[in-house]
Amino acid sequence: MTPRFDTTRAAQLVRAARDDRGLSQAELAGAAGMSQPHIAAIESGRRKVGAAVLERILQAADYRPSVALESQTGAVVEAGARHGIHNIRVFGSAAEGADHFTSDIDLLAEVEAGRGYFDIGAFISEVEQITGFPVDLIVDGPRAPEFVRRGELVAL
Repeated sequence: MTPRFDTTRAAQLVRAARDDRGLSQAELAGAAGMSQPHIAAIESGRRKVGAAVLERILQAADYRPSVALESQTGAVVEAGARHGIHNIRVFGSAAEGADHFTSDIDLLAEVEAGRGYFDIGAFISEVEQITGFPVDLIVDGPRAPEFVRRGELVAL
């Protein structure tokens, strides 16, 4: 099974989560049941971290999807371009700043003519890998597939 968060980016993810919540390393360490030197070593990149430990730290910091999206906007837009998805917009809790670690990412986008379910599914999967959060995508625009025109939500 693929880890939820990219452990090669642990230093950046932990620092971003901690900064977003205004936590000191000691406060985050206490919330995650770890020592402050352990958190410091992870943030500096001196200590590698496994997927389960990284997720525990990010959960303790209440790492938010909006923080992941902000830092990975370019990668999400590039993924969209590869799959024929453009005019990507965020709505819901991530757009409103009311998101939490357990939130998903709600996206609204247009799909190029000739693209279908596989392109949409591949895009959703790629954004989930990029951000570490579940993604719901609503396709709009004149070329939306029939299932979207009927108002169905695409969620993988």
